[in-house]
Amino acid sequence: MSSAHESVRLTRDVIGVLIPQGTKVELPQDAEAEITQALGGSFTVLVQGHLFRIDGKDADSLGKEVVLGPQLAADAGDAEIEKAVWSQLHTCYDPEIPVDIVELGLVYECKIEALADGNRKAVVRMTLTAPGCGMGDILVEDVKSKVLQVSCITEADVELTFDPPWSRDMMSEAAQLQVGFM
Repeated sequence: MSSAHESVRLTRDVIGVLIPQGTKVELPQDAEAEITQALGGSFTVLVQGHLFRIDGKDADSLGKEVVLGPQLAADAGDAEIEKAVWSQLHTCYDPEIPVDIVELGLVYECKIEALADGNRKAVVRMTLTAPGCGMGDILVEDVKSKVLQVSCITEADVELTFDPPWSRDMMSEAAQLQVGFM
């Protein structure tokens, strides 16, 4: 996906999340929208002067294709599963910043735990760029849903923490370059 702007007309009613407040709003079919960011399977759209986040599962409302997560073999090892989960975390984006949450330094920990039924649980500890961000719950749910797309992950525990507090020096060099900090 790209971050190029594109004008579209909504093909059906869809729930958008108002940025940065996090309020859910029903956007009507046939509304004019400008896609301002299309990264990681979710979309940031401008509708009537307001920014909204549209979840990837609703990509069809924008005339786009829904993208599913990695499907691993039933006998996949822990290293392969962890790699797939990290890959999914790289598809989670702050709706206002075109950099994924891993490169932003928002993910403090990701570990995989075996479950009694042979499946796995992903445990993610993360933060936000600002404690008062209204999109916090939305990002946590995005992380959960993306991690649960990995075929053998059946549980996801995502903990939001502000200790230690995030600072821009936690960003990768590539992310700092991309947003103009270097």
